[in-house]
Amino acid sequence: MPRASLLRASLLRPTLTAAAAALLATAPLLAPPAAAADKLPYSDQCQFPNGLYPGRPWSLQRVLLDELWSRSKGAGVRVAVIDTGVDVKNPQLTAAVDAKSGRNLLPKGLKDEDGDPIERGKENGTTDTVGHGTKVAGIIAARPAAGTGFVGLAPEATIIPIQQNDAEGHGTTDTLAAAIRYAVQAKAGVINISQDTSNAMKPSDDLEKAIDEALAQKIVVVASAGNDGLDGNVKETYPASYDGVLAVAASDRNNERAAFSQSGDFVGVAAPGVDMISTVPSGGHCSDNGTSFSAPYVAGVAALLKARHPDWTARQIVAQIEQTAERTIAGHDRLVGWGVVDPVRALTEDDRPIESPDPQNGLSRAEAPTAAKFQTGETPDERNTRLATYVAVAAAVLVAGTSGTAVAIRDARRRARRVAGVD
Repeated sequence: MPRASLLRASLLRPTLTAAAAALLATAPLLAPPAAAADKLPYSDQCQFPNGLYPGRPWSLQRVLLDELWSRSKGAGVRVAVIDTGVDVKNPQLTAAVDAKSGRNLLPKGLKDEDGDPIERGKENGTTDTVGHGTKVAGIIAARPAAGTGFVGLAPEATIIPIQQNDAEGHGTTDTLAAAIRYAVQAKAGVINISQDTSNAMKPSDDLEKAIDEALAQKIVVVASAGNDGLDGNVKETYPASYDGVLAVAASDRNNERAAFSQSGDFVGVAAPGVDMISTVPSGGHCSDNGTSFSAPYVAGVAALLKARHPDWTARQIVAQIEQTAERTIAGHDRLVGWGVVDPVRALTEDDRPIESPDPQNGLSRAEAPTAAKFQTGETPDERNTRLATYVAVAAAVLVAGTSGTAVAIRDARRRARRVAGVD
């Protein structure tokens, strides 16, 4: 594959057309101020801005958040979101994003398919006309807000926005490698990459070298597995398939692989990726599907672990997430890897670091029934029953004896009176 091979976000929808991208780019100028999004009704149509999602999304309902956050909230951990940018006008992301550390790595002078110039966006990566990067960032570290049950899994982590792709797919393996190296420079503890190369061929060596440089700095690299898994399709995707990268598949509400989720031996774990609620540009939320939104779910768990165990290596954090995932079979499979991520278990069964998951440890097994003990004498229950029977019989005898005596006395008196001529 040539070094300039295109990258694609792991979305189920087709890439936006130039006209749609231009419309989204101008929408914030025509819409009410961002704060007004709080007053908009929530719409199932993904629009920018949108209303607040009123409840708690299913992907968060499966987690005991109070127990999780009693262990860690991700404070002090910096998570690089290498994506289409992160819009800080969404109130739940304003305090979560370190705009000063952001970077726009898209080339200058880009044009759309009609030859018109494409707005490059802010140099600090806080422009997102697609909405993809804003959703990814929200799943990781959105702050709590009134009026919605949606919140990031690591609500005290910090997002580093790195704009490296756009609606036209101008991201390349070169810009992705540059983004990874910039994330290292910006002191990221976790890197989230919700995109993959446009085909299954292994890209240039430089991208792999950039991944290795990040891993050498104990940075956890999380990447989406891809959405080409329909009909049992099995293939490797990059950068998810590189050694040391935690590749994330998508699971559904039943903890099974989502039909679209890419399968392969490289898959590390699965995470919710269906009907995923998250933040959108200018305010509010919308729902989306894809491994793009499974990866940040796991990146959020990695941030929680990183804050709780700052001395653990990237391999140890990945192994912890894999070991504590929910699974019903021993070992690894190509559909969901080591299982569906369990955030609470990852943060509570963490007494010591491990280097790799154990295929047997942590797997739930049925227990055989315990045989009853053989008694050679009278049991306490049997003795109590016997004594109770004795008491009942004695009481009955006493009552009968008393009644018999009273009858005898009465008859004797009647006979005496009859003899005396009284009757």
